[in-house]
Amino acid sequence: MGQVPTESPLPSAPAAPADEPEQTSATAIERGRPSYSWRYGQDRRLEMVRDFVDLEGARVLDVGCGIGTYVRRFRRYTDDVHGIEVEPERVAEASEELPNIVHAFGEDLPYPDDHFDLVFSNEVIEHVADDRRTAAEMVRVTKPGGIIVAFAPNRLYPFETHGAYFGGRYVFGNIPLINWLPDPLRDRFAPHVRAYTVKGIERLFLGQPVRLVHHRVIYPGFDNISARHARLGGLLRRALYFAEQTPLHLFGLSHFIVLRVKEDGAS
Repeated sequence: MGQVPTESPLPSAPAAPADEPEQTSATAIERGRPSYSWRYGQDRRLEMVRDFVDLEGARVLDVGCGIGTYVRRFRRYTDDVHGIEVEPERVAEASEELPNIVHAFGEDLPYPDDHFDLVFSNEVIEHVADDRRTAAEMVRVTKPGGIIVAFAPNRLYPFETHGAYFGGRYVFGNIPLINWLPDPLRDRFAPHVRAYTVKGIERLFLGQPVRLVHHRVIYPGFDNISARHARLGGLLRRALYFAEQTPLHLFGLSHFIVLRVKEDGAS
């Protein structure tokens, strides 16, 4: 594989007003929001991971674990689960119930080489300052033959789910069509988060000793709609999960990418 091109760090989001609520604070905007409850969509993602990794007794790292939502679920299969998180308050909250949660950055993982059977990252790499360095660190700490699984936003999804800036003011919500704009315009509205094309997410790992095992684009599970209108949510879910098997999958919400770290001498 070729050399990874350099990329400038993600621009910082403008500071939020002091009276802005936590859900739209500068930290929440730049880093994203942790998942506070386990829902159908997370169940599905966990099962997708299990399709490629035997979790029984595995050593697992969650890069950007938030308050430890996935760490808790991984611990149903193995006690050797670790998580890193950049926000100290989330580290403190997760550590009230979970071991092995540390304050660290994806660009500088505090673990030795060849250490984990699975390195997992759920909708985090789009927020880090240097996504290629974070990808390289994920590879470094994964054992030869180990698996890296990442979920990340799809550039072709019709909505920017992290909100956007209009005239310097942050607006939270699903903002339509921003991700379809040319890069200079898209980055003016959403300087706080990346979104990746199919080739773009794969290019993060160029030059690394990994083999692409699986890559597809998935749609959301519409948990919020299902919680209020179970029948409507179920219909949407079935229709969009069917679309994942067609060319319409390219317009899904998130990339699901699985890579295996090459063993010595493997091609």
